[in-house]
Amino acid sequence: MLKKELIIAVLMTLVTTLLFGLIYPLVVTALAQLIFSDQATGSLARDQGGRIIGSRLIGQPFSSPGYFHPRPSAAGSAGYDASASAGSNLGPTNVKLIDRIRRDLDRLRAENPMAPIPVDLVTASGSGLDPHISPAAAEFQIPRVARERRISEDELRKLVARHTEGRQFGILGEPRVNVLELNLELDRLHPMK
Repeated sequence: MLKKELIIAVLMTLVTTLLFGLIYPLVVTALAQLIFSDQATGSLARDQGGRIIGSRLIGQPFSSPGYFHPRPSAAGSAGYDASASAGSNLGPTNVKLIDRIRRDLDRLRAENPMAPIPVDLVTASGSGLDPHISPAAAEFQIPRVARERRISEDELRKLVARHTEGRQFGILGEPRVNVLELNLELDRLHPMK
């Protein structure tokens, strides 16, 4: 009796390991590659030469004044580290957080003194790797980018409008602008001089 139960237990372990440890992951991976191939491979963005330059799903730093800048990042010691995705976990009374926000506010006020500063330009996302900014954050940056690229603000507004994604299914989330995609098209249409 014990021998029979032991054989059944071993066989069930082997069958479930084979089914759920090998077959199921292979089927799911194959379906993902077939149906969502871009997302399954990381939504990688490439330059004109075919070189991988980033992912449309992960925020990346842009510091040159001729580019739209993303949200601040607390992921890793220098920010935007995908292997250290996390928020800062600093509370609202933490001196480090207050000082960082004050520096960001001072920089942004100098950049566009009369405009209200959108909150997402001074706050990091929970993951620290959000690839999007709000349309208001993109609008705030238009004067700087237009000045650096020597193009009209209206032309830049049209570009931002083309890259503004609506709510998912019309109800989920907020309108947003993917910073990498916007900057890539900006480079393609109006290269830095």
